[in-house]
Amino acid sequence: MNILKLKAAMVERGVSIAELADQIGINRATLYRKMAAQGESFTIGEAETITRVLHLSAADSSAIFFGPPVA
Repeated sequence: MNILKLKAAMVERGVSIAELADQIGINRATLYRKMAAQGESFTIGEAETITRVLHLSAADSSAIFFGPPVA
């Protein structure tokens, strides 16, 4: 997971940590912990909700949650 790209998307769209946490239904502290752990504990549902809340394209979502493709 690319946390820097996630943070950049949040800044670009003006969404705070507190707002994002509220939208995905978790505590703000929990979101901070998940981001500090490089997103290792985000569920698929949370990733889908983040994608929807931040209006991410499929390419942006893939770059954030899955990283570059491996050949």
